[in-house]
Amino acid sequence: MEVIGQAFVQLLSPQVLLIMLGAAVYGLTMGAIPGLSASMAVALVIPIAFFLDPVPALAGVMTLAAMAIFAGDLPGALLRIPGTPASAAYVDDAYLMVRRGQGGLALGLCVICSAIGGVVGALVLIGAAPAIARIALQFSSYEKFWLACLGLTAAVAVSGGKWYKGGISLMLGLAIAQVGLDPVSGQVRLTFGNDNLVGGLAFIPVLIGMFAIPEVLRYALSPGEISPPPVQALGNLLSGVGSTLARLKRDLVQGSAVGVVVGAIPGAGADIAAYISYAISKRFSKIGDKYGTGVPDALVAPTTSNNAAVGGALIPATVFGIPGDSLTAIIIGVFFLKGLNPGPTVFLENALLINTVFVAFLIANIMMVPLGLLATSAFQRVIRAPRHMLMPSVLAFCIIGAFAVENTHFAIMTMLVLGLVAFVMEKHQYPLAPAILGLVLGPMLEETFLNSLIRARGNALAFVERPLSMGLATLTAVICLAPMALYIWRKFKPEDVRTA
Repeated sequence: MEVIGQAFVQLLSPQVLLIMLGAAVYGLTMGAIPGLSASMAVALVIPIAFFLDPVPALAGVMTLAAMAIFAGDLPGALLRIPGTPASAAYVDDAYLMVRRGQGGLALGLCVICSAIGGVVGALVLIGAAPAIARIALQFSSYEKFWLACLGLTAAVAVSGGKWYKGGISLMLGLAIAQVGLDPVSGQVRLTFGNDNLVGGLAFIPVLIGMFAIPEVLRYALSPGEISPPPVQALGNLLSGVGSTLARLKRDLVQGSAVGVVVGAIPGAGADIAAYISYAISKRFSKIGDKYGTGVPDALVAPTTSNNAAVGGALIPATVFGIPGDSLTAIIIGVFFLKGLNPGPTVFLENALLINTVFVAFLIANIMMVPLGLLATSAFQRVIRAPRHMLMPSVLAFCIIGAFAVENTHFAIMTMLVLGLVAFVMEKHQYPLAPAILGLVLGPMLEETFLNSLIRARGNALAFVERPLSMGLATLTAVICLAPMALYIWRKFKPEDVRTA
C-alpha cells in the first residue's frame, strides 16, 4: 500500500496531470474519428514520449489508451460508424436509441459503463495481476480454439432473431478472413493473382466500409427518407442512467468479469470480450429478443467489457511481457523505451514505476466520466449538421481513415466495395454484425485449430483432454444447444405443465 501511495503522489504533480489531460483530449479526438484506432493514436505519440520523463510519458500513454477505446462509441452511436472494432458489437442498439430520441441515455450509459469497466480492470490489475496472468498463461491453442468457438456463438445474439441470415453473414466474414496467407503453412490463397490481397483485407477499411458506406448510399438514393435525429435527442446525458444501471447490476458484473478474463488471454482482446458479453447478456435477458432494436439493456454488458478488457490485456503485458492485443503490444514498446522491462521481476526491480502505471490507468478511467461527458456534448453537434453537408464529410473521413491504415489506394477500394456489399445485405435484411464477428475471430479460429491438430498429430480428442478446454467446449455446446432444447421442451411438454 505504501508503494501505491507513492505512485499517487507522483501522478498528482501539476506537470503529470497536465500531460494526462492533453493525452485525454488527444485520445478522445483520435478515437472518435473512424479509422484512427487507439493503437494508431498511441503509435503516433511515441516520438513525443521519447523526450518525456518516464512517469509523465507512461501516465500519458495509459490515459490516451483508456480514452481512445471509449471514444469509439461516439461515432458508432451518432453516425453508425464504429470507432473501434469492439464498438461494432452494440453499434446498432446505440444508433437506434439516438434516432429514437434516447441518445442521452445511450451515450450516458456508454460513458459511465466504460468508466466502470475501466476502473474494475485497473483495480484487478493493481490487486491480482500476477495471479490472473498465471491463469491466462494456462490457455494453450486448444483453449484458445474453444474460446473462438464460444465467441462465434455470439453470432446468434447479434443476428436480430434471423439466425439463418446471421449464419450466412457470419460465413461471409469468415470467408473474408481467409484471404491472404495461410497462418500455418504460409500458402497464398483466395488472392486471384492480386498482390494487394496477399496480406489479407485490412480490418479497418472493411469495418468502415460495411458500416459507414451503406448510410451514405441510403442518403444519396433517398435523401428525403433519412431525417436527422431530433436536436433535443441527447438532452441530459445522466438522466435515467442510474436507474438503468441499478436494474442491470448483473450485466455490469458480467461485463467486467468477461472483459478482464478475456482481455488477459493473449490474442483475444476487447472486441472478442464485447461480443461474448453481448451474447451472454442477450441469452439471460428477459427482453433478449429485442436486442438489436435499440434497447439500453444491450449496451451495459459489452460497453463495460470493452474497457475492462484493456486492464485485462495489461496483465500479461506487464507481468510476462506478452501483449494481449495490438494496443498493448505498442504499449510494451513504450515501456521498454522508458526503461520499464515487463516480466516476472518487474514488481521487484521497478515496483514504484509499474504501480505508477497501474494507478495512472485507474485515474484515467475516473477522469473519463467528466471528460467523456464533455466530449459527448461536443460531438453531438455533428448530428445537428444538415444531412447534405454531413454525409459528404462522413465519406471524406472514411476515405482518409481507410487510406491512413495502409497508405494504399487499394484500402479505399476495399472500403467502397465492401460498403456496397453491406448495402445490398442490409437491403435484404442480412445483419452486418455477424460478418464483423467472423472477420475478427476467423484468424484466431483457423490458426488455433491448425496448430492444435499439428500438436495432437490429428487426434481430435486432444481438443477436450485438458480440463480448461473441456470446460470451454462444454460451455460452447450448452450455449449452442440450449435454445434448441428449450424449443423442443416448450413444443412437446405435457399439456398440464403448459397450462399451469
